[in-house]
Amino acid sequence: MKREDRRQAIINLLIENHAVDLDHLAERFAVSKMTIHRDLDALEQAGVLRKMRGGATIDTGTQFESDFRFREKQDGEAKLRMARAALELVEPGMTVMINDGSTAAVLGTMLREKCPLTVITNNAVIIDNLKGESGINLIALGGVYSSKFNAFFGLLTEEALSRLSADIAFISTPAVNGRLVYHMDESVVRTKRAMTASSVRSCLLVNHQRFGRSALHVMADLADFDAITTDLSPGSDVLAPLEQAGIKLTIAD
Repeated sequence: MKREDRRQAIINLLIENHAVDLDHLAERFAVSKMTIHRDLDALEQAGVLRKMRGGATIDTGTQFESDFRFREKQDGEAKLRMARAALELVEPGMTVMINDGSTAAVLGTMLREKCPLTVITNNAVIIDNLKGESGINLIALGGVYSSKFNAFFGLLTEEALSRLSADIAFISTPAVNGRLVYHMDESVVRTKRAMTASSVRSCLLVNHQRFGRSALHVMADLADFDAITTDLSPGSDVLAPLEQAGIKLTIAD
């Protein structure tokens, strides 16, 4: 098997299992452990996985978010529920900002149901899905393209956002711990903050698996958002302390 084919096969195994074992990979592909180490090193450098003792994982760490290619294949039903709940905040005629992320991408495809709209986004999936859509005035944010996040970031993105204004921004996050909202990547944090600052209202989209986690950069406080949409179960232990602190969450049915 060629090197690139083997690395793609490792990616496929990660999609299925979230983690891979070094010894198992060496046996499966009939190569040395050192060869597998090199494969994992290359994939880690590309931002595809996170190496750990004896193997690798795509599970989030404090400085690692899994590649968009993995995230878009996970928790499909939960994303649909959250996106449908968030869509209730959108009315025809609005200007909507929406950030990178797989849940945001699902919401982006639903926005055509609320036409006419102006949609401002750095999310490549949304740009591809809405370009040329009748009733959508699409403003695609330029910048440096990140294949890991499948979106655009950087100085050009932030400069464009500083000159735009929206009725509502939809912001996603990979980690919430207590009242604090986190992200692993500094450039992503800056873009999300710029979107929030340029919008009259903001809505946080957060998967139930993201609660109780932290990451390298504090992005915001939960109280900074006008709405928080999640797929937490109504009886979750997370809800009570947040409600006591005056933080209300919209639970996607």
